[in-house]
Order: sequence, then structure tokens, then C-alpha cells
Amino acid sequence: MQLDSIDNGKAFDFGNVSDAYAQYRDIYPKSMYDKLTAFGIGKNGQQILDLGSGTAILPMNLYHTGAVFTATDISDNQIRFGQQLARQKGMSIRFRVCPAENTGFDDSQFDVVTAVQCFHYFDSEKAAREIHRILKPHGLFCKIFMDWLPYEDKKIMEMEQLVLQYNPQWSGGGFRQFAYTFPQWAENRFAISTIHSYDTLLSFTKEQWIGRIKSCRGIGASLSPEKTAAFENEYRHLLANDTEPLQLLHQIHIEIYRSV
Repeated sequence: MQLDSIDNGKAFDFGNVSDAYAQYRDIYPKSMYDKLTAFGIGKNGQQILDLGSGTAILPMNLYHTGAVFTATDISDNQIRFGQQLARQKGMSIRFRVCPAENTGFDDSQFDVVTAVQCFHYFDSEKAAREIHRILKPHGLFCKIFMDWLPYEDKKIMEMEQLVLQYNPQWSGGGFRQFAYTFPQWAENRFAISTIHSYDTLLSFTKEQWIGRIKSCRGIGASLSPEKTAAFENEYRHLLANDTEPLQLLHQIHIEIYRSV
């Protein structure tokens, strides 16, 4: 994938790190999933489509609710790893390789559409049109992202500075506390149901955190294996004197819209 608005147009492919993605990106806390169910996302029998699903992290973590999940992603490698994980866990999840802007599903097919940490990769206008089309009347679209907070957490700032040494074009850092405004893509399609943000400390072993960073867009998804290995070696040295678990500050933002 290559977008002018991301990493100054530098190409990236999460399919290059699907193995690390499957192992290290299931990092969203139980508190987030509890909030989603409280907000009506994940009910018994609910038909839920997860766009940009990667290795189907959200469907697997909400599978216990009894909702019926379909996971899609533009990367066939991500979907392949998701299918393997679902089989290992004995979970019946439907998978499809397709872009969010053109899923090929029928009109009014889903009760809920979710997009976790991925909507900024979509053509927002085309994706919103497609989401509105495949949602049932008054269905819900849930958009989620989780950002680390470098200006409040020194360890995260150190990590970002090292990533930029290896990939100066990376634009995936520098997050500050989020301030919500109603998006243009939602106009005449969606009304606000729930807007909720909160800060939380996430715990990682060093191995988990290094794996999470290696699987990010700025490293494994865009750098050569040699550069990725060099980054890993230097970052391990940087973390050598830190105690475990690492406690790292993140912000989770949940937006839920109702189709109109």
C-alpha cells in the first residue's frame, strides 16, 4: 500500500509481518472489549463485519459474545494467518480478502461494521459509502483506534526517536490527546451514538513490546529484513536496563455511529 498522506508516500505492507502481527498485535485491553459490549457491540446473533481485520483480533476477542463475525482485509497473507488462528481456536469466523471501499457484500447485510486501527488507511468517503450500504437500517459503525502517548511517556518517545532514525519518512508517531470533531464522511449517513476516550497503562514484556514495534508500519511493514533486524538489535540494547513488565501509556478512542 502507498498513500501520499502516510509516511510521505513510502510503501508499506502489513502482509510482510503477518507472523509477528498474529503473535504480538493482540494488545487491546479487556477494558476496551468490556466497553464495546456495554455500548452494544457484540450481542448474541449480531452480524458483525470487521474491516481491515488483519489477523481477526477483534472478532476473536468478542467471539464469546455469540455474535457472528466476518473478517476482511486487503492482505491475503493477513487473512491466511487469521484463518489459521481461528482454526486453532475452534472459532467459526468467515474471512474474505477485499478492500474496505468495495467489499462485495449485499446491501443491508450487517448489524454492525467495525474498523480497528485502520480507518485512516481507507478512502474515507468511499469506505463510508460502502459501510452505509452494507449496514442494516439503523445499524452501527464502530471506529476504534489506540495510540501510544509519547509526550506523556518517556519510553515511548525514546522508541519513536529510534524508529525515525531507521525510517525518517515514518509519520506514525507524535500522538497527542485526541480532540473529537464530527467527520465529513459521516455527514448525511451517520449520527453519533457514542464517543468515548480514555487513557490506560498497558503491560508488556520486552519481547512483546519489541514484537509489537517490529510489526508496526514504520519498521517491519516498510523496511528490509536487514534494517528490521538492525533496529531490533539496537532497541534491545536500549531496553536492556529497564525492568519488566514495561508499563506504557496509551489512549483508546471509540466512536460509534448509527446509520441514518
